[in-house]
Amino acid sequence: MGEGEGLTIAMPKGRIFGEGIQLLRKGGVHLPESLEPDSRKLTITAVEVGLSFLMVKPMDVSTYVEHGAADLGIVGKDVLLEEDRDVYELLDLCISPCRMSVAGLPDWSPVLHPKVATKYPRIASQYFREKGQQVEVIKLNGSVELAPLIGLADRIVDIVSTGRTLKENGLVELEPIVDVTSRLIANRASYRLKGAAIDNLSDRLASVVNQKGETQHDACGETG
Repeated sequence: MGEGEGLTIAMPKGRIFGEGIQLLRKGGVHLPESLEPDSRKLTITAVEVGLSFLMVKPMDVSTYVEHGAADLGIVGKDVLLEEDRDVYELLDLCISPCRMSVAGLPDWSPVLHPKVATKYPRIASQYFREKGQQVEVIKLNGSVELAPLIGLADRIVDIVSTGRTLKENGLVELEPIVDVTSRLIANRASYRLKGAAIDNLSDRLASVVNQKGETQHDACGETG
């Protein structure tokens, strides 16, 4: 893959990284077998194909791309909606499907100006504003499911995949907000300078996504 030389891709560890690497391999990018999701390295270089990877926090992917530390990134749509970074969104990779939802206790009843705990204050504020509901949004960095259990918040807004975490904490999904999949994004300057290499890589990934879509009713799969 000579046209891919010199590209740096920011990716989160874990599920998205693993699925992203699988997509690249299916697209004909011959990545070394040592490139695995559980690696503790923060930077990984695949010299043979001219690609470098930055292992960053999911919420930081679009920041690295916007500021040019990475040419490309693979990031959830939830991060793009929350961070609103100045990047090109090139392709829906249709991996790591989930959804952003409102959740709470099953016996929750409406109150005046409810409190909503979330890791995504921008998304939550916009959603309730568009519904004409006044809420107090409380920003948390983790374990938002705890908030309704101890009275910190009336509801939460968070990512839901299988719903298992909600169920284990006695919560239920109340309202879906938006479906989420991972996207390929690009730095604007990189796209001007390395357009051929970026298009080559994007086309390889798109071919895999399209092939997958031909055998599924929904190219992005079902969320559980």
